[in-house]
Amino acid sequence: MTNSVDFSGRPFHFIGIGGIGMSALAYVLAKRQFPVSGSDLRPNHITHKLESIGAHIFGKQEASNLEFFRPQVLANTVVLNSQEQLPADTKSKLPQVICSTAINTNNLEYKAALELGCPVLHRSDVLAALIADYHSIAVAGTHGKTTTSSMIGYMLLEAGLDPTILVGGEVNAWEGNARLGQSQYLVAEADESDGSLVKHAPEIGIITNIELDHPDHYDTLEEVIDIFQTFAKGCKTLIGSIDCATVRDRLQPTITYSLHSDTDADYTVTNIDYRADGTTALVWERGKALGVLKLRLLSRHNLSNALAAVAVGRALGLEFGAIAKGIATFEGARRRFEFRGEVNGITFIDDYAHHPSEIRATLAAARLQARPGQRVVAIFQPHRYSRTLTFLEEFAESFTHADLVVLTDIYSAGEPNLGQISGEHLTAEIAKQHSQVVYQPTLPSVCEYLLQTLRPGDLALFLGAGNLNQVIPEVITTLCEPAKATS
Repeated sequence: MTNSVDFSGRPFHFIGIGGIGMSALAYVLAKRQFPVSGSDLRPNHITHKLESIGAHIFGKQEASNLEFFRPQVLANTVVLNSQEQLPADTKSKLPQVICSTAINTNNLEYKAALELGCPVLHRSDVLAALIADYHSIAVAGTHGKTTTSSMIGYMLLEAGLDPTILVGGEVNAWEGNARLGQSQYLVAEADESDGSLVKHAPEIGIITNIELDHPDHYDTLEEVIDIFQTFAKGCKTLIGSIDCATVRDRLQPTITYSLHSDTDADYTVTNIDYRADGTTALVWERGKALGVLKLRLLSRHNLSNALAAVAVGRALGLEFGAIAKGIATFEGARRRFEFRGEVNGITFIDDYAHHPSEIRATLAAARLQARPGQRVVAIFQPHRYSRTLTFLEEFAESFTHADLVVLTDIYSAGEPNLGQISGEHLTAEIAKQHSQVVYQPTLPSVCEYLLQTLRPGDLALFLGAGNLNQVIPEVITTLCEPAKATS
């Protein structure tokens, strides 16, 4: 049961409003004309966008932020009083304070909210309330959530259904990670990383696949499966990929899809053509050919994501022609094989892949796009000590499609370093499987190495969920300088 979220006009205050999940919620609420405020330590283009639609943004996370909401008669009071000292009618005007799992209970702003008597809710409580407020489509799964939810949202948008959309990545079609539609439909990405997936009960749920990806929260795959089983029970209609053995064997999807035509899935494909400029396939619905599907996205994992979108569209009663038209023009979400530029014949791609399965899939797509003789240079920043240690062997075997692998040190994402694993250790393990592996511990050293090593024709693929992609503009700019000097 979720905590109660008040949509009657009570303010929302987000601690860490600039995060990709938090900001999507804040955007939709602000566009629905609710009073929205929030704090973040690092203002960015997302917080600036929220400000432009009326959200009040604090550039620090301090107890004093909550003074913004105190009654005018108490405005000059510096020390926050206990909640018993505030009249009942005043308490009802205090904001609902929204936190993500990343906010520590020692956070001064969080403690001030409790002391003041504000209702404190998890990010997932707000998402669950929005899902319950619409005819909702929630996309879950270890991999492919952002691409699949973005593709479904775009497909519905192109079909004229005007959905509200909340996803974990930015999409050019709606210039961000969220949009407010005027219809009954909502498309949301549903995250399993902290167990909050169990709060969501959408009309249509999608599970793309199930793997252990967050060993900081789960000890075993069985724990992850239990979370997905609970989510599945809350979905009125469950769409699942039976190409994932865990989904096939441990869940009972209402509607199934598969890339293999010899399965008994409801939606399958034949005549598949994976090309450097996209993918085409003939789509079948319960033994009947629907038509040819074309998509700009590369490789088999994205064809699987597209098949999930087809299943959703058909469940909503869309004609295949409308579905195919939307999918054909979908360009993908940012940081999902995102083209960042080309200079001196070197192509730069940015991708969020941080799990061994994602790295294998992304490098397979890169190899598909690479021209004969073109090197695929994989630059990887491991994400979290716990994930790197848990999947050390799998990471070591994930880079077979790369010609050169460049690793930097581990991005902690707030985890303490217990001294059990390092980027150098991972480099040594990959080197047992791959002949061309280089360790550059810092981002500046990665930048310097790439400037010395990249050559015309290379496809430079930056992988990771941390801040590695900050290197890309500097490398591109520096490479452009000699060209400017000689022009």
